[in-house]
Amino acid sequence: MKSRGHDERYAFEAQGAAALLLRSLSIPADLRADAPCQPVVDALQGIAVDLTTALTATDRYARLLDAVRRVVPCDAAALLIDDHGALVPLAADGLSPELLGRRLSPAAQPRLQAILDHEGPLRFAPDDPRPDPYDGLVLAAEGMNVHACMGSSLRVRGELVGVLTVDALDPTAFDHIDLQAFATVAALAAATLQAASLVERLEATADRRGRVNREMVADALASHGGQLLGRSAAMRHLEDEMAVVARTDLTVLLTGETGVGKELVARTLHEHSRRADQPLVYVNCAALPHSIAESELFGHVRGAFTGAVRDRCGKFELADGGTLFLDEIGELPLDIQSKLLRALQEGELQRVGSDQLIRADVRIIAATNRDLDAEVAAGRFRADVFHRLSVYPIHVPPLRDRVDDIALLAGWFLQREGARHGLGSVRLDASARAALEQNDWPGNVRELEHVIMRGVLRAARHRHDGEIVVTPHHLGAGEVPLHAALAPPTAVAACRLAAEPLPTMREAVDARQRELITRALEQAGGNWSDAARALELDRSNLHRLARRLGLR
Repeated sequence: MKSRGHDERYAFEAQGAAALLLRSLSIPADLRADAPCQPVVDALQGIAVDLTTALTATDRYARLLDAVRRVVPCDAAALLIDDHGALVPLAADGLSPELLGRRLSPAAQPRLQAILDHEGPLRFAPDDPRPDPYDGLVLAAEGMNVHACMGSSLRVRGELVGVLTVDALDPTAFDHIDLQAFATVAALAAATLQAASLVERLEATADRRGRVNREMVADALASHGGQLLGRSAAMRHLEDEMAVVARTDLTVLLTGETGVGKELVARTLHEHSRRADQPLVYVNCAALPHSIAESELFGHVRGAFTGAVRDRCGKFELADGGTLFLDEIGELPLDIQSKLLRALQEGELQRVGSDQLIRADVRIIAATNRDLDAEVAAGRFRADVFHRLSVYPIHVPPLRDRVDDIALLAGWFLQREGARHGLGSVRLDASARAALEQNDWPGNVRELEHVIMRGVLRAARHRHDGEIVVTPHHLGAGEVPLHAALAPPTAVAACRLAAEPLPTMREAVDARQRELITRALEQAGGNWSDAARALELDRSNLHRLARRLGLR
């Protein structure tokens, strides 16, 4: 824990950095000289102090957007950061959570490109024909297109750091907004982003003195070819565990159900290790035929067996200096496990048919969806190998424990599939999002990905006015086991329902959720923790849901 003097020193340095940033911003001269600019300076220094105390990045940006909405009344505001030419939403207020799973390309979003090309704030005319990147995503009227839009690029010393946007459903909402005042707000946002970067460097210095670098997983979110997405409590815990062990050479055992993303976690651990510039070698132990498993892992010499026409190195040698990822390690035969033990213990191996010992400096990351404790007890897995592998076990949570992440993940998959098939804008309607959040997802993130893929293709056949909206019908009741209240009724029930007014999708879901939570609480004797376990929900998620449904 830091001392008070430590906090004050970092706060002072951050305030100094923020003051320097403010002087470098492109604030109009008349505003810079006027007294009303002083509150902006005070606000910036206050935010700089917040960055060094207990605020998370999420809270920090939420405060900024709250201030923006007080200065510029609007239905939605968003803060985006520039990431190698793409604009990545850091925070959004008044917009669908699926936006946070997207990466917006200015080339595909003409209004964002216009904001980047314009010097200072840009106010779009209500009849501007260019589509708004948030059409259909404003929570105040989900599904409707935005009518008023204003934005500004965020620059420090002429360098682009991000974009600030505000939107409203009223076409005249921004007609009387002072653009110079908005320029000052944009300068504050730019300073916040840049000051955050400076403070993170200060924190990294403290990390090198004994604190863990919490930035590694954030880097992985933007890595090409795969992302760790999520802001739930379960994902934050996973990120913390990864940050602890990533830069060590400890052997890591990843456990978790099929489809939770264990391979992606392994890749992220390697990318943020000291071995990142060395190879990451992947072995699927379940796909190794028993007859060649030893040769695949340790190599062989010419003539060792029929077909061995030349010397061949194995996966351990290929991974020398880097990382070896043993996926589905629980499927490895017992006799191969005994040969694996020496490599784990001593870092030594022998090619098949050779007496020569070869040393390999390899970090091991293993993964399994099996309960290895039970496998050891049943004699199907060696206890000594298990203990060598589980130096640092990490459990990758199932999607049912990450309900808060479903909309964000769906947003990422929707954007990717829209781009892959050249479909343009693709979004979920509210009932589809509710259906996804009700599912148990036994196949986890991989199952969600496949459901979204199919849903996008089905919805593309019913394109309306250029926009593709994915509904529960497109997701398919067969693939997504919608709640009983939403499932197709039996013939008898259908006759009864035909005479009754249908509830809305949201009303049906809410009613069924209230019933389930009430029953779970009754069975648990009013204990919320026990009720959450019975419903297989995180306790904080259950409390949040109960408040929304009026049960608390």
